[in-house]
Amino acid sequence: MIEWRDQGLLLAVRPHGETAVIAEVFTRAHGRHLGIIHGGRSRKKAAALQPGNDLAVTWRARLDSHLGTFAAEPLRTRAGDVLSDPLRLAGLTTTCALAAFVLPEREALPDFQARTDSLADALAEGAGWLRDYVFWEMALLAEAGLRLDLSACAAGGGANDLAYVSPRTGRAVSRTGAGAWADRLLPLPEMLLGGPATLPQVLSALDLTGHFLHHHLAPTLGDRPVPPARARLIDALRRAG
Repeated sequence: MIEWRDQGLLLAVRPHGETAVIAEVFTRAHGRHLGIIHGGRSRKKAAALQPGNDLAVTWRARLDSHLGTFAAEPLRTRAGDVLSDPLRLAGLTTTCALAAFVLPEREALPDFQARTDSLADALAEGAGWLRDYVFWEMALLAEAGLRLDLSACAAGGGANDLAYVSPRTGRAVSRTGAGAWADRLLPLPEMLLGGPATLPQVLSALDLTGHFLHHHLAPTLGDRPVPPARARLIDALRRAG
């Protein structure tokens, strides 16, 4: 019998049989890991098994290749903290859905796990989370091998007057370097260069990261669609403006 203990962010839960669920937990030392929670559909356990909550888990299996089972105890119930705020609820739901969509299974990513936990905390507390969320999406792309390079102009123009991003390479381009190609490039929001995270800037930044999620990353993941939770978050942000 194999057994380990860890803690992490609950990303998703789906029914399994009549009374159990399969839980996806983004753990600190074991990455995104799945396991069966027996009785997980009971009223007592279901309240704690909400995406966004922090869990202490014990995973057991006869062989490492098996799905295995989780015993789980809640450490922080963030889902309840955001329930009365539709925008923060949409942010937490999207964070969990995208992490489950993008992250490899059973690969430890301690730095990114800590960053994801910090974002979930900011969402639960309600302060500064929009800026954190934008840069979390960029970090998620980087974890998937799609790092956006905004350090200098791809056309050789240095780091001055950067205004665009190549939709193909993800590299920044200056106004001078863009020339006649400017209308074929993606706008580079000032907030990604240190500017303020106003709502229009956040939406522009999410348009940028969304391009790479939809057109570059999703096709490499079996051409599965980006989770619809993200579109609902964008719609909620546009309504908030």
